[in-house]
Amino acid sequence: MAEPRWLNEKEQQAWRAFIAAQRVVNSRIEQQLQRDAGIPHTYYEILVRLSDAPEGRLRMSELAIATLGSRSRLSHAVNRLESQGWVRREGIESDRRGQVAILTDAGRQKLVDSAPGHAEEVRSAIFDALTEEQVDQLYAVCTALAEQNQA
Repeated sequence: MAEPRWLNEKEQQAWRAFIAAQRVVNSRIEQQLQRDAGIPHTYYEILVRLSDAPEGRLRMSELAIATLGSRSRLSHAVNRLESQGWVRREGIESDRRGQVAILTDAGRQKLVDSAPGHAEEVRSAIFDALTEEQVDQLYAVCTALAEQNQA
């Protein structure tokens, strides 16, 4: 069995700072969206992904990949979004098992109404604390981490 690759002191500090920042930022974003929009961040992310997609449509499997969620968790979330009238689903004629999630006009309006407060919270929680150079570094670090850990 290989010897564990322990973190050195600098890596341990960076790891702990990353965890602390992630928890604080995620908590702030979640609280703001729940308070002001009445939805969890996961639902907001689904609406964003659909609004960015051509014609506001994505296969459920593509939406699961885009939101980094499991298909069962996504299905539950889309059910809730459907019950609000913000998303609807359609079958795919060429694929009997496949479905497409479609952003409705009401869903697009929910996103329009929710986006300003969300953007302000993101700016306040992250970007107000960083210099322009640090924003570039944050992008580079996050991109490297995402590429390294894609399944």
